[in-house]
Amino acid sequence: MSMTEPALLEDWLRLVRAEYEELPDLHLTRAEVERLWGLDPSTADVILSTLVSSGVLRKTARGGYIKTQTG
Repeated sequence: MSMTEPALLEDWLRLVRAEYEELPDLHLTRAEVERLWGLDPSTADVILSTLVSSGVLRKTARGGYIKTQTG
């Protein structure tokens, strides 16, 4: 089963999003996301780019990913 299979990808998106919601000051690089959740680089890229394009996360100038501020 591929990590980027749609149903599994949705689970990963929910998990990563929930972590950032629970820990709003979380600041992780792609490599840290890979290590934290045991993801391969392409899956981490898809998850992060999806969360950035949907406005949940934003990429910092230093290459980290943080929760987008709302309100």
